[in-house]
Amino acid sequence: AERVPVPPLSQLRDFLLVYNRMTELCFRHCVSNLNYRLLTGHEETCLDSCAGKLVHSNHRLMSAYMALMPSIMQRRVSDYEASAAQASQHSAQAGSAAPTA
Repeated sequence: AERVPVPPLSQLRDFLLVYNRMTELCFRHCVSNLNYRLLTGHEETCLDSCAGKLVHSNHRLMSAYMALMPSIMQRRVSDYEASAAQASQHSAQAGSAAPTA
């Protein structure tokens, strides 16, 4: 049997935070009367629309992030390499400038 990979706990936590925030936003926006056990038709329609918009916008945001991620990582690698080169240059200069006994 093939095992399904389990996401790290940090990903699960992030997902639950987004889900809880979305639920709270849509509930506050759409549900106005707490006197009844069931949602009204208007509330159901509003909640479906609200959740759909948030999920759609989250997908678009993640797509944009994934498209930018390679350039962000490349910039970080370049910055790290430049700072490492600068640090080794400074240590080399400090070693050659040290007085000899």
